[in-house]
Amino acid sequence: MKIKLERKEKRNKVKKVPTIKVGTHKKTTTALWILLLTSIAFGVYKNFTAIDQHTTHEKEVIEQRVIDTNKIESFSRNFITAFYSWEHNQKALDQRTEKLKDYLTEELQVLNADMVRTDIPTNSTVESIQFWDIESIDKNNFDVLFTVRQMITEQDKKQTIDSDYSLTIHLDDKENMVIVKNPTANSIPVKSNYKPTASDSDGTVNDKTTEEIDSFLKTFFKLYPKANEKELSYYVKDSSLKATNKKYEFLEVSSSNYYRSKGKISVEVSVKYLDSLTKTTQTFQYKLFLEKVENWIITSKI
Repeated sequence: MKIKLERKEKRNKVKKVPTIKVGTHKKTTTALWILLLTSIAFGVYKNFTAIDQHTTHEKEVIEQRVIDTNKIESFSRNFITAFYSWEHNQKALDQRTEKLKDYLTEELQVLNADMVRTDIPTNSTVESIQFWDIESIDKNNFDVLFTVRQMITEQDKKQTIDSDYSLTIHLDDKENMVIVKNPTANSIPVKSNYKPTASDSDGTVNDKTTEEIDSFLKTFFKLYPKANEKELSYYVKDSSLKATNKKYEFLEVSSSNYYRSKGKISVEVSVKYLDSLTKTTQTFQYKLFLEKVENWIITSKI
């Protein structure tokens, strides 16, 4: 008897690869979101803080200059009046010395002790003070440029003198002031040698148009001094020239120059009037833009 043996093929078992389940890691994700939001919030805060600080600084600088200039001018005026006024007698000089203590440092009081003595033959009175400049050296110190006019009397002789000086004032944090540099000879601005370029019509406006404008300007400037706003509206656009309501009598258009630019006519004109109150002849100068729609009209001042 034959026994039939059957072999069963062995199947290789596939081993399962171990896996790790990745969860949401809620704690880690939350921490990262908090870090991101904190960074953004800090950046926004720094940005707005920087802008606010800058704006505040600029505002403080502007206000400081305006307020200090007025106070410095008043303080300087009082000091200058006391410093440049004297009489050659002991009582008056003692009073002057005492008054200057309110303005000068102790060092400057000693320095100026022998400026005016009883043996000098002059008296001085301050007639006027003119300020030319108050310049900030730094936060607390200011240079003051001024002219003082004095009436100097010596026996029966009187003369007026003008002198230019600069002094330095210290302003402390409580806005109290003291003179820290004596008035020192200086110079004030004088007449400039500048000469403006002489203007003349450049030929861009033809003869016919020139005649029309001449006629228009004479008509307008005759009525201009006494015209009201409604009357001016026929000649002037958008109230470019305001009513003056003056008692001026028109004499002439003494000079005029015309130029064409971008469809408009620019005019430089000098007009003479007789002032009926002062009886003087006054010459007024205007720079205007003119346009012609139906009639000529002044559109604006240059």
